[in-house]
Amino acid sequence: MRRFILTQLDRYIMRQLAVALVAVTGGLVALIWLTQSLRFVELVVNRGLSFGVFLHLTGLLVPNFVAVILPITTFVVEQFVYQRLAGDRELTVMRAAGLSPMALARPALGLAALVVAACYLLNVSIVPVSYTAFREQQFEIRNRLAAFLLQEGVFTPVSDDLTVYVRSRDRDGTLRGILVEDERQKSSRATILAERGRLVNGPNGPRVLLEAGSRQEIDRGSGRLNVLTFAENSVDLTSSSKNTEQRYRDATEMSLTELLHPDGTINPRDVGKLLVEAHRRLSAPLTAMSFALVALLSVLTGAFQRHGNVLRPLAAVLTVVALLALGLAIANLASRQVALIPLIWLHATLPGVACAWLLLGGQAMAGARGEARHDAERRLA
Repeated sequence: MRRFILTQLDRYIMRQLAVALVAVTGGLVALIWLTQSLRFVELVVNRGLSFGVFLHLTGLLVPNFVAVILPITTFVVEQFVYQRLAGDRELTVMRAAGLSPMALARPALGLAALVVAACYLLNVSIVPVSYTAFREQQFEIRNRLAAFLLQEGVFTPVSDDLTVYVRSRDRDGTLRGILVEDERQKSSRATILAERGRLVNGPNGPRVLLEAGSRQEIDRGSGRLNVLTFAENSVDLTSSSKNTEQRYRDATEMSLTELLHPDGTINPRDVGKLLVEAHRRLSAPLTAMSFALVALLSVLTGAFQRHGNVLRPLAAVLTVVALLALGLAIANLASRQVALIPLIWLHATLPGVACAWLLLGGQAMAGARGEARHDAERRLA
C-alpha cells in the first residue's frame, strides 16, 4: 500500500512538472522564434519571399532554440512547482508522511533524465541537420535568388559588383526603367540602360532580358565613352564568383565525427573550436540535471518557515545565472587552450554532484534527527 501511495505521489508531481515544462518551453521558444524571425520579415514584406518559405526557413532554427533553453526551463519549472508545493503545505504533508528529500526529488530527477535524453537527441542528431538546411536555404536566397527579389525604386545590390535599379514592375512581371551597374569585368565597367525587360531563368541562374536599351563603357586606354544601343540583350545577374563560391560550413553543422576528427582541409587554428563544440555538444545536456538538482536543493533542504524563504530561491537563481556565464567563459578559454576542455565537463557535472551530495547529506541528517527524537520519546515513555 505504501509503495502504491508513493507511486501516486510521483505521478502527481511529475504531471505538474511535465505540463509546466511544455508550457514554459513552448512559450519561450515562440518568443525567441518571433524575435529572430524579424530579420527575415523584410524578405516577405518588401522582396516578395513567400510566407511558406519564410516559415520553413525560420522553423529550421527551432530545434536549436529548444536545445539551448531546455536546461534553463527545467530549472525554472522545477523551482516554481516545488516552491508552490511548499507554499501550499503539500511538501509539509508529504514529509510528515515519512517521505525523504530524495523521495520527494524522484519525480523531478526522472523528468530531468528525460530532458537530458532529449537534449542529447537534439544536439547530436537533429540540430546539425536542421541548422545545415537553414544555412543552405539562407545561402540560396542571398546568392542565387537575389535577382528575383528586386524592389521597385530601389538600387538593389545583387552582389558586391552588380547593382540593379528598376523603376516599376507591371502585374505581368515586366520591368520598366531598368539600370544595371556591372563591375564584374574590372577592365570594362559598364552601365546598362533599358526601357523594359523581364526576368528569365538561365543556365547559370537568373538573367534579365532587356529591350530597347544601351550599354555604356569607358575605354580605359583612350578615356572615351563607348555607347552601344541594342533592341534586345540579356544580362546574367549571377556573379561568376558566386557560382563557384563554396559555402563555409559552421561548426554547428558538423557531425560529432567531423568535430572530433577534423580532416586536412580545416585550418589548424580552428581545430580547438571544433573540439570545444564537440565536447560542449556532449556535455551540455548534463547541465539540465545539474540545474534541476540546484532547484531541488534550494526547496527541499533547510528549515521550514511559515511565510516562506526568499533567500534560498534567489540563491538558486543566482547560482544558475553564474553557471551559465561561467560556461560561456570556459568555452571561450578552451577554444584557445585545448588543455582546458576538461573544465567543460566539470562545469556540466560538478554542480549536480555537489547538490546531490548535499541532498543525501540532508536526508542522512534528517534521519539521524528522527532516530534521536524517537529514542528520546522512547526513554520518556
